[in-house]
Amino acid sequence: MTAPAPARPQDAGNTGTGAGRRHGGAAVTAGLCLLAVLLAVSIALSLAVGSGDVPLRDVVRGVLDPDRSVRAQLVVQEVRLPRTLAGVLAGVALGLAGTVMQGVTRNPLADPGLLGINAGAAVAVVFAMSVLSLTEPGQYIWFGFLGACLAAGLVYGVAGLGREGATPVKLALAGAAATGLLVSLTDTMLLTDSRTYDQYRFWQVGALDGRDPDVLLQAAPFVVVGGVLALGMGPRLNGLALGDDIARALGQRVAVARLTGAVSVVLLCGAATAIAGPIGFVGLAVPHAVRMLTGPDHRWMLPYSALLAPVLLLVADVIGRVVAPPGEVQVGVVTAAVGCVPFILLVRRRGKADL
Repeated sequence: MTAPAPARPQDAGNTGTGAGRRHGGAAVTAGLCLLAVLLAVSIALSLAVGSGDVPLRDVVRGVLDPDRSVRAQLVVQEVRLPRTLAGVLAGVALGLAGTVMQGVTRNPLADPGLLGINAGAAVAVVFAMSVLSLTEPGQYIWFGFLGACLAAGLVYGVAGLGREGATPVKLALAGAAATGLLVSLTDTMLLTDSRTYDQYRFWQVGALDGRDPDVLLQAAPFVVVGGVLALGMGPRLNGLALGDDIARALGQRVAVARLTGAVSVVLLCGAATAIAGPIGFVGLAVPHAVRMLTGPDHRWMLPYSALLAPVLLLVADVIGRVVAPPGEVQVGVVTAAVGCVPFILLVRRRGKADL
């Protein structure tokens, strides 16, 4: 009698009948389609709802062929369409970046700020405002992108020192140290320049309104390249989740996988910061919500996150428009309130030990 073949590491978590696996795959695929529908609905709401609601007919015409003599269509074309596109691009970038960060570092509390990205963007923006006297968002947001890239490069370079390279623990420690240093530099510049502080505090919250279409066009290629890198990392992230030794046994190059993840996160977070400012909590909360729906398989988590994050961001933006008329609540404030829901559910389901 022939002995059964030994179980392979990649077969872990893949037990069950073929019918059961097909059923689970069909359910996850259906969920992905449902999220795509929700994203389309969120886009329609973002275009139609605001301080003055716009009929669906004018929304369609305002997007495709606006009549500039019709105020509603002009509002859609000039104000709400760039705002909606900003929400979609920033949401996709933040959702993918958060999922990759948590996978690369094996840290459920990791978010794009772990690499010092937000702190690097902040110090660069404050420098542009205070030292270079730049006042328009189109002028200083690319300083934020550059600062995010430099901060992430610094953190990864410091964490990569030594024989083991950039391990999850070293990345977290280097990121915390860099964040503390960059925040102190930002505060020092702000304390000596009240004008810059008044300008900076609005950027710091994160917002989608008033975005220049040219900035969106310039940021879109970074989102595309970073998104392609991130979506291709599903199998690598699954391997890293088993530990570095098992990942190497499966034939993965752990250092290359982490470097690819870091590059994708820098591109995505830098673009998101350039588009909307340092919007927090989206990259942290969305992966946890997705994990409840798909399980820990990053091949599904990544596309789910790419769809759920812009839904969250657009819905939060719509809520911010209508919750306090005639003014608005910035989307960064609303996402912090809405994003806590997945963590409350996570604590109720699994208890504090999971965190």
